[in-house]
Amino acid sequence: MTLRGTILVADDEEKILRALARALREDGHEVACASTAQEARQLLAGRSFDVFLVDNVMPDTAGLDLIRELVASTPESDRPQILMMTAHATVESAIEAMKLGASDYLQKPFEIEELLVVVRHAIEQQRLRTGYRYLIDERDEEFNHYGIVARSRVMQEVIRRVERVAETKSTVLITGETGTGKELVARAIHDRSAQRGMPLIKVNCAAIPDTLLESELFGHVRGAFTGAASNKKGKFALADGGSIFLDEIGTMSQGLQAKLLRVLQEREFEPLGGERTLKVDVRVIAATNRDLRRMVAEDRFQEDLFYRLNVIPIEIPPLRDRREDIPLLVDHFMQKHQQRIGKRIDGVDAEALTALTGYGWPGNVRELENTIERAVVLSSGSTIGLADIIGLGAARTDPSALPSLGLHQNIEWVERETIRRALDTAGGVKKDAAELMGISQRALSYYLGKYHID
Repeated sequence: MTLRGTILVADDEEKILRALARALREDGHEVACASTAQEARQLLAGRSFDVFLVDNVMPDTAGLDLIRELVASTPESDRPQILMMTAHATVESAIEAMKLGASDYLQKPFEIEELLVVVRHAIEQQRLRTGYRYLIDERDEEFNHYGIVARSRVMQEVIRRVERVAETKSTVLITGETGTGKELVARAIHDRSAQRGMPLIKVNCAAIPDTLLESELFGHVRGAFTGAASNKKGKFALADGGSIFLDEIGTMSQGLQAKLLRVLQEREFEPLGGERTLKVDVRVIAATNRDLRRMVAEDRFQEDLFYRLNVIPIEIPPLRDRREDIPLLVDHFMQKHQQRIGKRIDGVDAEALTALTGYGWPGNVRELENTIERAVVLSSGSTIGLADIIGLGAARTDPSALPSLGLHQNIEWVERETIRRALDTAGGVKKDAAELMGISQRALSYYLGKYHID
Protein backbone atom coordinates (compact mmCIF):
# COMPACT_ATOMS: atom_id res chain seq x y z
CA MET A 1 0.00 0.00 0.00
CA THR A 2 1.47 3.37 -1.10
CA LEU A 3 1.61 5.87 1.75
CA ARG A 4 -0.10 9.16 0.97
CA GLY A 5 1.48 12.33 2.25
CA THR A 6 1.18 16.12 2.33
CA ILE A 7 4.07 17.78 0.52
CA LEU A 8 5.24 21.38 0.19
CA VAL A 9 7.37 22.04 -2.91
CA ALA A 10 9.39 25.28 -3.07
CA ASP A 11 11.15 26.18 -6.34
CA ASP A 12 11.46 29.51 -8.19
CA GLU A 13 11.33 27.88 -11.64
CA GLU A 14 7.64 27.76 -12.56
CA LYS A 15 7.90 24.93 -15.14
CA ILE A 16 9.81 22.69 -12.74
CA LEU A 17 7.39 23.52 -9.92
CA ARG A 18 4.36 22.53 -12.01
CA ALA A 19 6.00 19.32 -13.27
CA LEU A 20 7.02 18.17 -9.78
CA ALA A 21 3.59 18.98 -8.33
CA ARG A 22 1.80 17.07 -11.11
CA ALA A 23 3.98 13.97 -10.69
CA LEU A 24 3.54 13.95 -6.90
CA ARG A 25 -0.25 14.39 -7.17
CA GLU A 26 -0.45 11.55 -9.69
CA ASP A 27 1.39 9.43 -7.12
CA GLY A 28 -1.46 10.10 -4.66
CA HIS A 29 0.01 12.91 -2.56
CA GLU A 30 -1.52 16.25 -1.57
CA VAL A 31 0.78 19.01 -2.84
CA ALA A 32 1.16 22.72 -2.06
CA CYS A 33 3.51 24.95 -4.09
CA ALA A 34 5.65 27.99 -3.28
CA SER A 35 7.72 29.94 -5.81
CA THR A 36 9.42 32.12 -3.19
CA ALA A 37 10.87 31.60 0.27
CA GLN A 38 8.25 33.95 1.73
CA GLU A 39 5.41 31.87 0.28
CA ALA A 40 7.04 28.75 1.72
CA ARG A 41 7.27 30.40 5.17
CA GLN A 42 3.57 31.32 5.08
CA LEU A 43 2.51 27.81 4.08
CA LEU A 44 4.71 26.19 6.73
CA ALA A 45 3.23 28.51 9.36
CA GLY A 46 -0.33 27.80 8.29
CA ARG A 47 -0.41 24.01 8.33
CA SER A 48 1.57 20.80 8.82
CA PHE A 49 3.31 18.85 6.05
CA ASP A 50 4.88 15.41 5.90
CA VAL A 51 7.59 16.50 3.46
CA PHE A 52 9.22 19.85 2.58
CA LEU A 53 10.94 19.67 -0.84
CA VAL A 54 12.97 22.84 -1.33
CA ASP A 55 15.34 24.13 -4.02
CA ASN A 56 18.62 25.50 -2.67
CA VAL A 57 18.78 28.46 -5.07
CA MET A 58 15.82 30.82 -4.46
CA PRO A 59 15.66 34.53 -5.40
CA ASP A 60 15.03 35.89 -1.89
CA THR A 61 16.42 33.27 0.54
CA ALA A 62 18.59 30.20 -0.07
CA GLY A 63 17.07 26.79 0.56
CA LEU A 64 19.72 26.07 3.19
CA ASP A 65 18.68 29.21 5.08
CA LEU A 66 15.01 28.19 4.91
CA ILE A 67 15.98 24.82 6.35
CA ARG A 68 17.93 26.56 9.15
CA GLU A 69 14.85 28.69 10.00
CA LEU A 70 12.54 25.68 10.02
CA VAL A 71 14.83 23.59 12.21
CA ALA A 72 15.37 26.46 14.66
CA SER A 73 11.65 27.29 15.01
CA THR A 74 10.04 23.83 14.98
CA PRO A 75 10.64 20.79 17.24
CA GLU A 76 11.77 17.69 15.36
CA SER A 77 8.57 15.84 16.27
CA ASP A 78 6.44 18.55 14.63
CA ARG A 79 8.42 19.40 11.48
CA PRO A 80 8.27 17.71 8.08
CA GLN A 81 10.91 15.53 6.54
CA ILE A 82 13.21 17.86 4.58
CA LEU A 83 14.46 17.13 1.04
CA MET A 84 16.79 19.59 -0.71
CA MET A 85 17.32 19.81 -4.47
CA THR A 86 19.75 21.93 -6.43
CA ALA A 87 21.48 22.17 -9.79
CA HIS A 88 24.59 23.46 -8.04
CA ALA A 89 25.51 20.45 -6.01
CA THR A 90 28.68 20.36 -4.02
CA VAL A 91 29.85 17.99 -1.34
CA GLU A 92 29.85 20.88 1.12
CA SER A 93 26.22 21.88 0.50
CA ALA A 94 25.08 18.25 0.73
CA ILE A 95 26.86 17.78 4.06
CA GLU A 96 25.47 21.09 5.34
CA ALA A 97 21.91 20.13 4.36
CA MET A 98 22.21 16.79 6.19
CA LYS A 99 23.70 18.46 9.26
CA LEU A 100 20.78 20.89 9.34
CA GLY A 101 18.27 18.05 9.29
CA ALA A 102 17.56 17.19 5.65
CA SER A 103 16.73 13.50 5.23
CA ASP A 104 17.91 13.34 1.61
CA TYR A 105 19.44 15.39 -1.20
CA LEU A 106 18.58 15.47 -4.92
CA GLN A 107 20.81 16.85 -7.67
CA LYS A 108 19.14 18.40 -10.72
CA PRO A 109 18.44 17.11 -13.26
CA PHE A 110 16.88 14.00 -11.75
CA GLU A 111 14.34 11.45 -12.95
CA ILE A 112 10.77 11.75 -11.65
CA GLU A 113 10.87 8.12 -10.51
CA GLU A 114 13.92 8.91 -8.40
CA LEU A 115 12.02 11.76 -6.76
CA LEU A 116 8.97 9.57 -6.08
CA VAL A 117 11.12 6.91 -4.42
CA VAL A 118 12.85 9.49 -2.21
CA VAL A 119 9.53 11.12 -1.26
CA ARG A 120 7.92 7.76 -0.41
CA HIS A 121 10.88 6.92 1.81
CA ALA A 122 10.62 10.31 3.52
CA ILE A 123 6.92 9.80 4.22
CA GLU A 124 7.65 6.39 5.68
CA GLN A 125 10.26 8.00 7.94
CA GLN A 126 7.68 10.58 8.99
CA ARG A 127 5.21 7.82 9.85
CA LEU A 128 7.84 6.09 11.97
CA ARG A 129 8.61 9.36 13.73
CA THR A 130 4.97 9.87 14.71
CA GLY A 131 4.68 6.48 16.33
CA TYR A 132 3.46 4.15 13.57
CA ARG A 133 6.17 1.55 14.14
CA TYR A 134 5.37 0.84 17.78
CA LEU A 135 1.69 0.52 16.88
CA ILE A 136 2.50 -2.13 14.25
CA ASP A 137 4.84 -3.93 16.66
CA GLU A 138 2.09 -3.86 19.27
CA ARG A 139 -0.20 -5.60 16.80
CA ASP A 140 2.38 -8.28 15.99
CA GLU A 141 2.62 -9.24 19.68
CA GLU A 142 -1.05 -10.23 19.85
CA PHE A 143 -2.10 -13.80 20.53
CA ASN A 144 -5.17 -16.04 20.19
CA HIS A 145 -8.18 -14.02 18.96
CA TYR A 146 -6.30 -10.71 18.69
CA GLY A 147 -5.53 -10.73 22.40
CA ILE A 148 -9.09 -11.54 23.54
CA VAL A 149 -8.90 -14.44 26.00
CA ALA A 150 -12.33 -16.09 26.14
CA ARG A 151 -14.22 -19.32 25.62
CA SER A 152 -17.72 -18.19 26.68
CA ARG A 153 -20.50 -18.15 24.12
CA VAL A 154 -21.14 -14.41 24.50
CA MET A 155 -17.50 -13.51 23.90
CA GLN A 156 -17.22 -15.88 20.95
CA GLU A 157 -20.12 -13.94 19.42
CA VAL A 158 -18.22 -10.69 20.04
CA ILE A 159 -15.19 -12.16 18.22
CA ARG A 160 -17.34 -13.26 15.29
CA ARG A 161 -18.83 -9.77 15.02
CA VAL A 162 -15.35 -8.23 15.16
CA GLU A 163 -14.24 -10.41 12.25
CA ARG A 164 -17.30 -9.50 10.19
CA VAL A 165 -17.17 -5.76 10.79
CA ALA A 166 -13.38 -5.60 10.28
CA GLU A 167 -13.86 -6.40 6.60
CA THR A 168 -15.80 -3.14 6.13
CA LYS A 169 -14.88 0.50 6.84
CA SER A 170 -18.08 1.15 8.79
CA THR A 171 -18.03 3.21 11.98
CA VAL A 172 -18.22 1.07 15.13
CA LEU A 173 -19.55 1.90 18.62
CA ILE A 174 -18.24 -0.37 21.40
CA THR A 175 -20.12 -0.28 24.69
CA GLY A 176 -19.42 -1.94 28.01
CA GLU A 177 -18.46 -1.29 31.60
CA THR A 178 -15.04 0.02 32.61
CA GLY A 179 -12.36 -2.65 32.35
CA THR A 180 -14.21 -5.02 29.99
CA GLY A 181 -11.67 -4.66 27.17
CA LYS A 182 -13.13 -2.10 24.77
CA GLU A 183 -9.71 -0.98 23.57
CA LEU A 184 -8.71 -4.58 22.90
CA VAL A 185 -11.78 -5.05 20.71
CA ALA A 186 -11.00 -1.81 18.85
CA ARG A 187 -7.46 -3.01 18.19
CA ALA A 188 -8.80 -6.38 17.01
CA ILE A 189 -11.07 -4.65 14.48
CA HIS A 190 -8.18 -2.59 13.12
CA ASP A 191 -5.73 -5.52 13.03
CA ARG A 192 -8.19 -7.63 11.04
CA SER A 193 -8.98 -4.81 8.57
CA ALA A 194 -7.47 -3.97 5.18
CA GLN A 195 -6.00 -0.86 6.87
CA ARG A 196 -3.93 -2.85 9.38
CA GLY A 197 -0.68 -1.62 7.81
CA MET A 198 -1.72 1.94 8.65
CA PRO A 199 -1.95 3.45 12.14
CA LEU A 200 -4.52 2.90 14.86
CA ILE A 201 -4.46 6.18 16.79
CA LYS A 202 -6.00 6.10 20.28
CA VAL A 203 -7.57 9.07 22.09
CA ASN A 204 -8.99 8.91 25.62
CA CYS A 205 -11.50 11.77 25.49
CA ALA A 206 -12.03 11.68 29.27
CA ALA A 207 -8.31 12.08 30.03
CA ILE A 208 -7.85 15.30 28.03
CA PRO A 209 -9.32 18.64 29.25
CA ASP A 210 -12.08 19.83 26.95
CA THR A 211 -10.13 23.02 26.19
CA LEU A 212 -7.28 20.92 24.74
CA LEU A 213 -9.26 18.09 23.15
CA GLU A 214 -10.10 20.02 19.96
CA SER A 215 -6.40 20.72 19.32
CA GLU A 216 -5.55 17.09 20.15
CA LEU A 217 -8.10 15.78 17.65
CA PHE A 218 -7.77 18.28 14.82
CA GLY A 219 -4.35 19.86 15.39
CA HIS A 220 -3.51 23.56 15.38
CA VAL A 221 -1.43 26.10 13.52
CA ARG A 222 1.28 28.21 15.07
CA GLY A 223 -0.20 31.13 17.03
CA ALA A 224 -3.68 29.60 17.26
CA PHE A 225 -3.61 30.11 21.04
CA THR A 226 -1.18 31.06 23.77
CA GLY A 227 1.61 28.51 23.84
CA ALA A 228 1.05 27.27 20.26
CA ALA A 229 4.65 27.87 19.21
CA SER A 230 4.53 25.57 16.20
CA ASN A 231 2.12 23.71 13.96
CA LYS A 232 0.84 20.43 15.34
CA LYS A 233 -0.87 17.59 13.53
CA GLY A 234 -4.03 16.33 15.18
CA LYS A 235 -4.94 12.71 15.79
CA PHE A 236 -7.29 12.60 12.78
CA ALA A 237 -4.47 13.69 10.45
CA LEU A 238 -2.12 11.12 12.01
CA ALA A 239 -4.74 8.41 11.51
CA ASP A 240 -5.27 9.22 7.81
CA GLY A 241 -5.56 5.96 5.90
CA GLY A 242 -6.04 3.96 9.11
CA SER A 243 -8.31 4.04 12.16
CA ILE A 244 -8.91 6.32 15.12
CA PHE A 245 -10.18 4.97 18.45
CA LEU A 246 -12.16 7.53 20.47
CA ASP A 247 -12.48 6.11 23.98
CA GLU A 248 -14.98 7.56 26.50
CA ILE A 249 -16.83 9.36 23.69
CA GLY A 250 -19.68 10.13 26.10
CA THR A 251 -17.55 12.73 27.92
CA MET A 252 -17.14 14.94 24.84
CA SER A 253 -18.70 18.42 24.98
CA GLN A 254 -21.60 19.33 22.68
CA GLY A 255 -19.42 21.78 20.76
CA LEU A 256 -16.88 19.10 19.92
CA GLN A 257 -19.67 16.63 19.18
CA ALA A 258 -20.80 18.94 16.35
CA LYS A 259 -17.27 19.07 14.90
CA LEU A 260 -16.90 15.30 15.13
CA LEU A 261 -20.24 14.90 13.35
CA ARG A 262 -18.87 16.96 10.46
CA VAL A 263 -15.80 14.71 10.20
CA LEU A 264 -18.03 11.64 10.06
CA GLN A 265 -20.32 13.21 7.44
CA GLU A 266 -17.87 15.10 5.24
CA ARG A 267 -14.50 13.45 6.07
CA GLU A 268 -12.93 16.89 6.48
CA PHE A 269 -11.96 19.38 9.21
CA GLU A 270 -9.91 22.52 9.87
CA PRO A 271 -7.04 22.61 12.39
CA LEU A 272 -7.57 25.03 15.27
CA GLY A 273 -6.72 28.52 14.04
CA GLY A 274 -6.29 27.30 10.46
CA GLU A 275 -8.21 28.31 7.35
CA ARG A 276 -7.42 25.34 5.13
CA THR A 277 -9.79 22.37 5.10
CA LEU A 278 -8.08 18.99 5.36
CA LYS A 279 -9.55 15.80 3.93
CA VAL A 280 -9.07 12.49 5.74
CA ASP A 281 -9.79 8.86 4.97
CA VAL A 282 -10.12 7.35 8.42
CA ARG A 283 -12.26 4.74 10.12
CA VAL A 284 -13.78 5.84 13.43
CA ILE A 285 -14.14 3.36 16.30
CA ALA A 286 -15.76 4.88 19.39
CA ALA A 287 -16.27 3.42 22.86
CA THR A 288 -18.16 4.38 25.98
CA ASN A 289 -19.31 3.00 29.32
CA ARG A 290 -22.22 5.45 29.35
CA ASP A 291 -25.80 5.03 28.12
CA LEU A 292 -25.72 7.25 25.03
CA ARG A 293 -29.41 6.67 24.28
CA ARG A 294 -30.32 8.08 27.68
CA MET A 295 -27.90 10.98 27.12
CA VAL A 296 -29.62 11.71 23.79
CA ALA A 297 -33.04 11.69 25.54
CA GLU A 298 -31.63 14.08 28.17
CA ASP A 299 -30.23 16.36 25.43
CA ARG A 300 -26.63 15.75 26.56
CA PHE A 301 -25.50 13.96 23.41
CA GLN A 302 -26.35 14.89 19.81
CA GLU A 303 -28.84 12.48 18.28
CA ASP A 304 -27.34 12.76 14.77
CA LEU A 305 -23.88 11.95 16.13
CA PHE A 306 -25.20 8.95 18.05
CA TYR A 307 -26.68 7.43 14.90
CA ARG A 308 -23.50 8.19 12.93
CA LEU A 309 -21.45 6.36 15.58
CA ASN A 310 -23.86 3.50 16.17
CA VAL A 311 -23.65 2.07 12.64
CA ILE A 312 -22.19 -1.20 13.95
CA PRO A 313 -22.80 -1.64 17.72
CA ILE A 314 -20.69 -4.11 19.71
CA GLU A 315 -21.57 -4.66 23.37
CA ILE A 316 -18.99 -6.32 25.63
CA PRO A 317 -20.54 -8.17 28.58
CA PRO A 318 -19.21 -7.64 32.12
CA LEU A 319 -17.00 -10.36 33.58
CA ARG A 320 -19.70 -11.43 36.05
CA ASP A 321 -21.86 -12.45 33.05
CA ARG A 322 -19.15 -14.72 31.60
CA ARG A 323 -17.68 -16.43 34.65
CA GLU A 324 -16.60 -19.45 32.60
CA ASP A 325 -13.84 -17.19 31.18
CA ILE A 326 -12.35 -16.43 34.62
CA PRO A 327 -10.16 -19.58 34.98
CA LEU A 328 -8.78 -19.01 31.47
CA LEU A 329 -8.04 -15.35 32.25
CA VAL A 330 -6.48 -16.23 35.60
CA ASP A 331 -4.10 -18.66 33.91
CA HIS A 332 -3.25 -16.15 31.18
CA PHE A 333 -2.49 -13.32 33.62
CA MET A 334 -0.55 -15.66 35.90
CA GLN A 335 1.70 -16.72 32.98
CA LYS A 336 2.07 -13.15 31.78
CA HIS A 337 3.14 -11.66 35.10
CA GLN A 338 5.34 -14.49 36.31
CA GLN A 339 7.36 -14.13 33.10
CA ARG A 340 7.56 -10.37 33.53
CA ILE A 341 8.56 -10.59 37.19
CA GLY A 342 10.82 -13.62 36.77
CA LYS A 343 9.05 -15.74 39.38
CA ARG A 344 7.72 -19.26 38.92
CA ILE A 345 4.11 -19.94 39.89
CA ASP A 346 2.76 -23.43 39.23
CA GLY A 347 -0.92 -22.64 39.55
CA VAL A 348 -3.86 -21.46 41.66
CA ASP A 349 -5.30 -23.71 44.36
CA ALA A 350 -8.94 -24.79 44.23
CA GLU A 351 -10.08 -22.59 47.13
CA ALA A 352 -8.59 -19.46 45.56
CA LEU A 353 -10.00 -20.27 42.13
CA THR A 354 -13.46 -20.80 43.64
CA ALA A 355 -13.26 -17.39 45.30
CA LEU A 356 -12.03 -15.73 42.11
CA THR A 357 -14.83 -17.29 40.08
CA GLY A 358 -17.50 -16.35 42.65
CA TYR A 359 -16.44 -12.71 43.04
CA GLY A 360 -18.47 -9.95 41.32
CA TRP A 361 -15.52 -8.10 39.67
CA PRO A 362 -16.94 -4.56 39.43
CA GLY A 363 -13.65 -3.55 37.75
CA ASN A 364 -14.03 -6.44 35.30
CA VAL A 365 -11.01 -7.92 33.48
CA ARG A 366 -8.76 -5.01 34.47
CA GLU A 367 -9.46 -5.62 38.17
CA LEU A 368 -8.87 -9.36 37.73
CA GLU A 369 -5.49 -8.74 36.09
CA ASN A 370 -4.45 -6.36 38.90
CA THR A 371 -5.45 -8.97 41.46
CA ILE A 372 -3.46 -11.76 39.78
CA GLU A 373 -0.43 -9.51 39.31
CA ARG A 374 -0.42 -8.68 43.04
CA ALA A 375 -0.91 -12.35 43.92
CA VAL A 376 2.09 -13.35 41.78
CA VAL A 377 4.23 -10.68 43.42
CA LEU A 378 3.11 -11.34 47.00
CA SER A 379 2.82 -15.14 47.03
CA SER A 380 5.42 -16.81 49.23
CA GLY A 381 5.09 -20.23 47.60
CA SER A 382 4.81 -21.71 44.14
CA THR A 383 0.98 -21.77 44.26
CA ILE A 384 -1.42 -18.85 44.57
CA GLY A 385 -3.71 -19.44 47.53
CA LEU A 386 -6.68 -17.70 49.09
CA ALA A 387 -4.43 -15.57 51.30
CA ASP A 388 -2.66 -14.19 48.22
CA ILE A 389 -5.83 -12.95 46.56
CA ILE A 390 -7.27 -11.57 49.81
CA GLY A 391 -4.17 -9.57 50.61
CA LEU A 392 -4.21 -6.23 48.80
CA GLY A 393 -1.31 -3.81 49.08
CA ALA A 394 0.27 -4.09 52.51
CA ALA A 395 -2.72 -5.93 53.97
CA ARG A 396 -2.24 -9.73 54.10
CA THR A 397 -4.79 -12.04 55.64
CA ASP A 398 -4.30 -15.53 57.05
CA PRO A 399 -7.04 -17.72 55.50
CA SER A 400 -7.42 -19.47 58.89
CA ALA A 401 -8.72 -16.16 60.22
CA LEU A 402 -11.72 -16.34 57.92
CA PRO A 403 -14.95 -16.97 59.81
CA SER A 404 -16.59 -20.34 59.27
CA LEU A 405 -19.24 -19.06 56.90
CA GLY A 406 -20.47 -20.01 53.46
CA LEU A 407 -18.46 -18.99 50.36
CA HIS A 408 -20.72 -16.00 49.55
CA GLN A 409 -20.43 -14.65 53.11
CA ASN A 410 -16.67 -15.29 53.09
CA ILE A 411 -16.30 -13.20 49.96
CA GLU A 412 -18.38 -10.37 51.46
CA TRP A 413 -16.22 -10.45 54.59
CA VAL A 414 -13.11 -10.34 52.41
CA GLU A 415 -14.50 -7.39 50.45
CA ARG A 416 -15.29 -5.41 53.62
CA GLU A 417 -11.92 -6.16 55.22
CA THR A 418 -10.06 -5.32 52.03
CA ILE A 419 -11.79 -1.94 51.76
CA ARG A 420 -11.20 -1.10 55.43
CA ARG A 421 -7.52 -2.02 55.26
CA ALA A 422 -6.99 -0.16 51.99
CA LEU A 423 -8.60 2.94 53.49
CA ASP A 424 -6.44 2.61 56.61
CA THR A 425 -3.30 2.25 54.51
CA ALA A 426 -4.31 5.25 52.37
CA GLY A 427 -5.10 7.41 55.39
CA GLY A 428 -8.76 7.60 54.38
CA VAL A 429 -8.03 9.04 50.92
CA LYS A 430 -10.45 7.29 48.56
CA LYS A 431 -8.40 7.86 45.43
CA ASP A 432 -5.32 6.25 46.99
CA ALA A 433 -7.36 3.40 48.44
CA ALA A 434 -8.90 2.63 45.04
CA GLU A 435 -5.43 2.62 43.50
CA LEU A 436 -4.17 0.19 46.15
CA MET A 437 -7.07 -2.12 45.38
CA GLY A 438 -6.66 -1.80 41.61
CA ILE A 439 -10.22 -0.59 41.05
CA SER A 440 -11.79 2.69 39.95
CA GLN A 441 -13.00 5.32 42.42
CA ARG A 442 -16.54 4.68 41.19
CA ALA A 443 -16.21 0.98 42.02
CA LEU A 444 -14.89 1.92 45.49
CA SER A 445 -17.87 4.22 46.04
CA TYR A 446 -20.15 1.33 45.09
CA TYR A 447 -18.57 -0.89 47.77
CA LEU A 448 -18.63 1.86 50.38
CA GLY A 449 -22.36 2.19 49.82
CA LYS A 450 -22.93 -1.55 49.63
CA TYR A 451 -21.31 -2.18 53.03
CA HIS A 452 -22.27 1.16 54.61
CA ILE A 453 -18.61 2.01 55.24
CA ASP A 454 -18.00 5.63 56.21
